[in-house]
Amino acid sequence: MEVELLYGRDGMTIHLRHDIKATVIRKHPMTPLADPKKAVQQAFENPVQSAPLTELARGKKDACILMCDITRPVPNGTLLPPLLNTLLGSGMPKENIVILVATGLHRPNEGSELREIVGSDEICDSFRIENHFARDREAHTDLGKTSGGIPIMIDRRFVEAELKIVTGLVEPHFMAGYSGGRKVVAPGVAYQDTILMFHTARILEHCNAVNCVIEGNPLHNEQMEIVRTIGGILALNVVIDEQRHIGFVNFGDIEASHLQAVSFMRKYAEVVMPRRFKTIVTTSAGYPLDKTYYQTVKGMVGPMDILEPGGTIIIASECSEGMGSQEFVEAQRLLCEFGPERFMSILQGREKALIDEWETEMLLRPLRVGKIQIYTTGLSGEDLKDMFVEPIYSVEEAVVASVKTHKDSDIAVVPEGPYVIPLFGGNQS
Repeated sequence: MEVELLYGRDGMTIHLRHDIKATVIRKHPMTPLADPKKAVQQAFENPVQSAPLTELARGKKDACILMCDITRPVPNGTLLPPLLNTLLGSGMPKENIVILVATGLHRPNEGSELREIVGSDEICDSFRIENHFARDREAHTDLGKTSGGIPIMIDRRFVEAELKIVTGLVEPHFMAGYSGGRKVVAPGVAYQDTILMFHTARILEHCNAVNCVIEGNPLHNEQMEIVRTIGGILALNVVIDEQRHIGFVNFGDIEASHLQAVSFMRKYAEVVMPRRFKTIVTTSAGYPLDKTYYQTVKGMVGPMDILEPGGTIIIASECSEGMGSQEFVEAQRLLCEFGPERFMSILQGREKALIDEWETEMLLRPLRVGKIQIYTTGLSGEDLKDMFVEPIYSVEEAVVASVKTHKDSDIAVVPEGPYVIPLFGGNQS
């Protein structure tokens, strides 16, 4: 049996022995939109709990549009042209529109990479496109604190704009339940202290800070409180299928439109399975999500609900840019030095997380259930020492070994990694 996995830009084909029975888990079939650009325009004309975009833009002096960074495959080449044309058609001067890359604490996107995520040379050459820098205190406006004590400090370019619009992809997220909407604001354009405080173990170890859970999710609740404090934010939400064709788009009030997009995506991304498996093959969803080991952790967490305790997750992730940030590497080394229990005790004692250590914290989730092995061509020998999971050099050979170890030839394969979430039995929220 042959199965195509998302790996890097080109994908990977794995060949499974005839005696291995593979259950391939994909999103439920999604019908792509026949005319995505037309659908975007119609979304502006028929918004969710807001006036049409032309009315909202008329008379406004400026606009700030948030756009996800390179780690998300958002179809900006389809979303941005009708959005910008509508603003211009409503009388807003081009020079008063800024497109802000919501990097969070990730690195900035520049040069050819910036052109890639914008999806249009014309837009790159004609509009102000700038990066958010979370570590620049003076670039943020202080709006007080949430009821949980988290500072609400947001990029002033966004806060001070008369028209505030976020664009983003709605898919499962291993901490916030679903991505997009409020998440593009915080952590997207939040100051580092805001980001570090809502990534503490106090929040992330909560039972509802998981994939596909919105209600009762403490991270989501903090994000919503931040968004409501800012006020007046609009969202352009998009959903894509495994081939990255657009299956849904809407526009409107950031809270109502995002919830509508989540409701749509649930029907496709959450796949209930009647059993668990001792061997699972998965991915980090290919480029651009599998550019780093940091992002790869999402693929490890994705299928853990259907992992039989003591079982094995085998993940394929290119990691073309290596491990990720130096802060993440330091967190990995701390885990390797102290082990999971002492590492978690350190995190639980912090009032404010350290940068990127939360990804290492998330790595421990599937490791509490079973074993993880990784196939990658992008990490050096030194990098492999810091992974805290076992490197492998052939997915097929690892599958054969796992099947033999667990004495069970039934395996699960999740080709799209963290963008589809298998749930055991009725464990849906």
